[in-house]
Amino acid sequence: MDLVYKNEKTLFRIAVVISGLFWLALVVGTLGFALLYILLGYLFFLFAHSAFISHLKGTGVKISQEQYPDLYARLVHSCEKVGLKDVPDAYLLRTDFFNALATRFLGRHFVVLFTDVVDALEDQPGAVNFYIGHELGHIHRNHLLWSTFVMPASILPVLGSALRRAEEYTCDRYGVACCQSEDDIKAALAAIAAGDTRWKSINVDSYIGQVAATNGFWMSFNELTSDYPWLTKRMATSVALSKGQEIKLPRRHSLAWLLSLFVPRLGFGAGGLVSLLIVVALAGILAAIAIPAYQDYVQRVEYTNAYSSAKSVQAQVSDYFNQHQEWPHSMQALGYESNAITDSAHNYEVSVYEDGVVGAKVGITADGDIKYIVLEPNVVDGDVTWICYGQNVIDNHLPRECR
Repeated sequence: MDLVYKNEKTLFRIAVVISGLFWLALVVGTLGFALLYILLGYLFFLFAHSAFISHLKGTGVKISQEQYPDLYARLVHSCEKVGLKDVPDAYLLRTDFFNALATRFLGRHFVVLFTDVVDALEDQPGAVNFYIGHELGHIHRNHLLWSTFVMPASILPVLGSALRRAEEYTCDRYGVACCQSEDDIKAALAAIAAGDTRWKSINVDSYIGQVAATNGFWMSFNELTSDYPWLTKRMATSVALSKGQEIKLPRRHSLAWLLSLFVPRLGFGAGGLVSLLIVVALAGILAAIAIPAYQDYVQRVEYTNAYSSAKSVQAQVSDYFNQHQEWPHSMQALGYESNAITDSAHNYEVSVYEDGVVGAKVGITADGDIKYIVLEPNVVDGDVTWICYGQNVIDNHLPRECR
């Protein structure tokens, strides 16, 4: 049995390429400073995730040979079935959720079984293998390890959700591989669908028949923008796999495909909350990088315009000196109507000062000092030469000729 769903590898490769290009552009575009912000984002996530791991260790019951040996035996058996050498830590946890989950913290994997699942399947304990196998699939396929790297691609419309659904189908195949009977598979998925007692009386064939109703616009659109396939489809594909059969699912509505292209993925739930936290952290990182970078860009543009205007005045000052052998005492001496060139749009004002100095006022510091771009003339053997520098101005904001 091929444990990997047919579309997962292709979708994963696409996500890796897109995400790799994104991270490369981010690091190169910020001259490596992004690595510092990424590290800070990781620390933020680490502290947030540590709350759940601490709660799990401090409140949950660790499954071992001494504690619930029946569940531990199923865990070990499932690891052997899927080829997972290191048995992850497993806990039984009381929650209001009817499911299970896998997570990773500081290189260690955890499988969490919720008590409602185990209690509901007390009369069909083999069905628990499906839940264990499903979560081991996430671990064995390194979904948890790669999730952060492919995060940029995973928020893209269609692609992100498609990859998550493919991963779920893959993990269902792991669950099937760990079960010893078709009835265990049906019980495991029926318990999610019908609840902790009603699952025993569910008509599985009738439930699978509901798959035919998933090809409409609304059903298609909401599945295409979701992290999970419809449970009816999961039941149908899992049962067919256990029988060694191929199943053909209904085609999704074409308009739903089109509209889903405009809906980015932000999954919710146990894994989606982590994804959202990472997205929020990344948005903060990008804002911390992009906003100062944009402000610097605007400042440099303003200073470049001021320098260009000052250069035109500089040329006239040189001509004036060559004709009169003295410096002009004002802008009017150069033929201007006023004593300054003012450009409110680019926030500068150019004037001539003592000894032919051309100064462009480009703002005020936080301490109230005026910022200048200064062009200062010198006469060497009768020729006028110029130097440019800043006063109360950050050097990196100045035009290259003035640094």
